[in-house]
Amino acid sequence: MKKVNIIGGGIAGLALAARLDPGQFDVTVYEQRPELPAVGTTLAMWPGAQRALSEIGILGAVRSRGSIITAGALRSPAGEAQLAMEGRGLVGVSRPELLRLLDTAVPGSVTRVLGRVDHAPDGAWLTVGADGVNSVVRRAHWGQRSAARPTPFLAVRGVVPGSPAPGDVGEYWGRGEIFGLAPAGGGSNWYASYRSDLGPGKVDVSEALEVTRRRYAGYSEAVKNVLAQASPEKSLAQRIWTTPPLARYSRGNVVLVGDAGHAMTPNLGRGACEALIDAVALGNLLNDQPLDEALAAYNKKRVLRTQQLRLASSLMGSIALAQGMQPWRDGLLRQVGKRVSKASAQAGTSK
Repeated sequence: MKKVNIIGGGIAGLALAARLDPGQFDVTVYEQRPELPAVGTTLAMWPGAQRALSEIGILGAVRSRGSIITAGALRSPAGEAQLAMEGRGLVGVSRPELLRLLDTAVPGSVTRVLGRVDHAPDGAWLTVGADGVNSVVRRAHWGQRSAARPTPFLAVRGVVPGSPAPGDVGEYWGRGEIFGLAPAGGGSNWYASYRSDLGPGKVDVSEALEVTRRRYAGYSEAVKNVLAQASPEKSLAQRIWTTPPLARYSRGNVVLVGDAGHAMTPNLGRGACEALIDAVALGNLLNDQPLDEALAAYNKKRVLRTQQLRLASSLMGSIALAQGMQPWRDGLLRQVGKRVSKASAQAGTSK
């Protein structure tokens, strides 16, 4: 049996543990969190992530316990739709629910070790860094230059009761700030991002909520109503961190998956999806090929794709959170929205 140590029991770590062949591998998952989180916002599962969930065997459960994301819009702070967004084929699932389902898919033969890992244990056939943006595995093997970098932005998010009206769903772009609203299993998933001095370490959720309510006091009634209902118990607040660019995700018998390799800003909503795809791709390769060949193929499959998404997400964040460029940005969005609506209308009449 080949000994595999997975450092981190989040989305990427659990997905890999679920995908590795228990007949070939002696797998240990190291996780510092004593229990699965009770609070978390909705994650959009794009088609590639859904295929990964299907290979793990939990896509049906995710669909049954999640929500179908159909449409929304990019909106002004007042709620005016500037650009319609189609969400066909996307499935929304809360992070806690996704983690619970992944946890049930992990074979009983996998060993669980609870506690913080400051140094990955020696002697494994393969060590996997699935320990997120502040990965100790990445720093130990890629050096201090690979340390996570804080952005100027805070992310505040949560869930409140009651489904949002279709005309309120979408992302509201203001001056240096965004607010998102979407349905989430009978409730409403919301998130806000803006420049803030809070942090960069642990952020007090109550303080962050008060700052957020003041910041968005001039937004639409839908936004203000959601924030009025938001409670610290059902909300999260943290600094957004990213990883620097990496040319490879493996060194020797060490490999990175998920945010440990390519933590990105949340503006494209692809972080969790790419973590799932990483894990399933790596698991499939390790199941079928010798270690060196599997890691080489994993780098070829995943590095360029995820680094492109990391850059694209950063660019989208710069546009969405623009300050001085906001009037130009909003004018461009309105023009694009009009052209899209006109093209859709013409397509409809030609059928």
